Amino acid sequence: MERFDYTVETNKGFDEAVEAVLERAKEKGFGVLHVHDVKATLAGKGFEREPLKIIEICNARYANEVLKADVRIALMLPCPISVYVEGGKTYISALRPKVIADFYPEAGIKETAEEVDRIVLEIVDGAR
Repeated sequence: MERFDYTVETNKGFDEAVEAVLERAKEKGFGVLHVHDVKATLAGKGFEREPLKIIEICNARYANEVLKADVRIALMLPCPISVYVEGGKTYISALRPKVIADFYPEAGIKETAEEVDRIVLEIVDGAR
C-alpha cells in the first residue's frame, strides 16, 4: 500500500515554514481554508506540546470533481498539510491525495487524485 503521508525535514524555523506552505499553496492555485494552531488549542486545555499547525488547503475545481464522483470523499477534504517541531527539528507533512483513490476505487478519481498529489508534493517541497 502507498504511504499515507509525505514528510520532509526543513532547515526553516517553524513560523517561516508555515508561511512558506501558505505562500506555495496560493502560488499553486490552492486556497487556505483554515490554519489550526494545535499547540495553542491544547495549551488552552492544559496540555503542552511542541509547535504544530495544520493547514487546510483546497482547490475548488478538484474538490468539485471528486465530490461529484463520490460525496463521501468529503471525509478526506480539505487537504491537510502539517508543520510541526519534533526533537528540535521542523517538519512539513502532507496527506498524500492519491491514497484517497485507494479508499474509493469505485469513484474513478485516480487521475485527479494523482494530479492533486503531484501539486501537494510540489507545495511541500517548495516550502522546504
